Amino acid sequence: MMTLTGMAARSAWNRRYNLLLMIVAIALSTALLLGVERLRHQVRAGFAQAISGTDLIVGARTSPVQLTLSTVFHLGGVTHGMSWASAQRIADHPLVAWTIPVSLGDSHRGFPVLATSEDYFRHFRYGDRRALALADGRPFGAVFETVLGAEVARRLGYRVGDRIVLSHGEPAHGDDDHHADHADKPFVVTGILAPTGTPVDRTVHIRLDGMEAIHLDWQAGAPVPGMSIPPALVGKFQLTPTHITGVLVGLKLRSRVFALQREIDEDPHEALMAVLPGVALDALWQIVGVGEKSLLGMSALIGVVGLAGLVSSILAALGERRRELAILRAVGARPIDLLILLASEGFVLMLAGTLAGYLLLTGLSLAGAPWLEARLGVALPVAWPRPSELPLLGAILAAGAIASLLPGWRAYRLSLSDGLTPHT
Repeated sequence: MMTLTGMAARSAWNRRYNLLLMIVAIALSTALLLGVERLRHQVRAGFAQAISGTDLIVGARTSPVQLTLSTVFHLGGVTHGMSWASAQRIADHPLVAWTIPVSLGDSHRGFPVLATSEDYFRHFRYGDRRALALADGRPFGAVFETVLGAEVARRLGYRVGDRIVLSHGEPAHGDDDHHADHADKPFVVTGILAPTGTPVDRTVHIRLDGMEAIHLDWQAGAPVPGMSIPPALVGKFQLTPTHITGVLVGLKLRSRVFALQREIDEDPHEALMAVLPGVALDALWQIVGVGEKSLLGMSALIGVVGLAGLVSSILAALGERRRELAILRAVGARPIDLLILLASEGFVLMLAGTLAGYLLLTGLSLAGAPWLEARLGVALPVAWPRPSELPLLGAILAAGAIASLLPGWRAYRLSLSDGLTPHT
């Protein structure tokens, strides 16, 4: 005589197409849930790794968050900058290995302009200490040359060799109509950076002397009437900046970071502050981390929808299986056997759907990761389930097993005559 398990297997085979659709639905929910979770971690990691390898951020005394927003994310601005003389003193300090001066203030069609030196391309690091790479062209070398971030070039359609005009003032919601243009001193695009997933992608990079050159015939934020210095003559003027926004500092020995920080904070020449990037980024994340909470809520909602679909599908199929379950009762199956049968079936469906969802996400990551990183600067890694994801997968299976008890309990309560009596 065929066992109860064998009869259940034959029943499942007869319903294989419906069960396959359930597995596909669970797989899609699992892949979406894991995908959102991985993107959440990548967004947070990308935020924390917008800058790496930099030991200190130095600028005029203000709040650490404001200084970090200006120098790392190129947003807003400090009320006043630090002097160039102080930046040179820090660069010459015996503990300092390198410095990157940064200066903000202008924009181009809604994107910030960052004035810096060639050391920016040599020493700036992001992510896991990854260096900047050029997708096309070369770094700037002359006064009126610029290197564009990947998103700037993509959204505005620029290529190496194109000419662009900068605007005076910070970006205003992507529209520079209210800013005066430096139309008499255009810049030539010499390079386009590869995507990084950091604020670098949304930045126009020029030389420090380029920033000074476009403001030679400006005063108090406006062009000087009747004064126009052509690009060919800017070399006759002093183009060394007097003030900059800040300095990124790398040390020879990281163990001396607190000693140098205290020395800079107590500088007798100028009121300066030195910020540890990691500490400042953590503080900033506490302010803008509401997006992470939204992704967490979305993840939970996806899981609930997937479980609701599983339960509703099994309950819908239960109505069509009432005669089958009654026959099982007639051949000796106990009510508890039916409960275990239905619950086990739901758990196996959940397990199969979860594994299929993980494989689906892996396949999509392999196929779409290059596109995501190139277009959005977000990486979707291909990896075994991380330790942080194992509790999530366990929770999915546990929730699926618990949810399967509802159809099992319904089958448990069905009477023998309920399935054998014809229904009109």
